[in-house]
Amino acid sequence: MSEYDDEPELAGYVPHGDRPLRSRAYMNVIRVVVVLGLVGLVVPGIVSAVGTANNTATRTCGVYTEYLAPQAVSFDIRFELFGQGEPGWKCYAIAFNGTETLLRSMGLIPGPAVIPTGPADKT
Repeated sequence: MSEYDDEPELAGYVPHGDRPLRSRAYMNVIRVVVVLGLVGLVVPGIVSAVGTANNTATRTCGVYTEYLAPQAVSFDIRFELFGQGEPGWKCYAIAFNGTETLLRSMGLIPGPAVIPTGPADKT
């Protein structure tokens, strides 16, 4: 046996005691870098998803306006959380006198317009 009870790798090791390995300022800098990294990863995805949904809702509302309200002079899309019906994108037709008529609620993620191609089958 050797004269040391400890492992030879630990001979001469003196623990730090109550002092932390990294300073408080260094830990705050690391926290800021991590938060900025997460924001940098998440925000572009959200912006891209909202932009795509806005473009899809605009094109879909244009098709619905042409089919359901051909007398309308314009259309308007809005994202409403507390509007008529469920929350999501809404398509409004605007008449010549400025009145708005809700044509279709397109939901949270708008899709392509679904227009019937023929008469409904009543069987």
